[in-house]
Amino acid sequence: MSPEISPDPAATARLCPVAVRHAPLFVFVLLTAACALASFAFACATPFAAFAVMAAATLSLPAALVVVGGTWIVNQAIGFGALHYPLDAGTMLWGAAIGAAAFAATFAAGATLRGLHRSGLPIALGAALLATYAAYELLLFAATPFLGGAGAFTAGVVGRLGMLNVSWLIGLVAACETFRLLGSRLSRQAAS
Repeated sequence: MSPEISPDPAATARLCPVAVRHAPLFVFVLLTAACALASFAFACATPFAAFAVMAAATLSLPAALVVVGGTWIVNQAIGFGALHYPLDAGTMLWGAAIGAAAFAATFAAGATLRGLHRSGLPIALGAALLATYAAYELLLFAATPFLGGAGAFTAGVVGRLGMLNVSWLIGLVAACETFRLLGSRLSRQAAS
């Protein structure tokens, strides 16, 4: 794996509480569970920017793209299956735009984290979330001339969704820390 597409090993060790070989599965399960919660609670407002940052911070870029893509598929399955999104061209195209924006966000997160690999983890994650959210929202906004919905991009809505992504990223980092602490505690108990 080339260094240009690998996450910072120190950051990965701090964020992902499992062995490197299990990291893609762990992050996929974590993001899938978060996606299910977010999809049922917020429908179209799933925090893909936060998901992209978490994936890019813990996995190589190719693995992060696969995990984010899988998470997007789960989101779409919940939307069309459980939440009964209308099966029309406009809704499906918006779903595709959300997927494209999630991939763009993952690229932005990876590039930002690589550029800030020497910064502290909170600074790198915060900057990555800003860059990622901007890329995500700009790509979605660019789709509005073709798909409509420009009225949903008011400062208030974009701000609320930004704060939602901040909250989800904090929650995802906290979940990783909780799993890391539980894992180390179980390891100590097994060793004694």
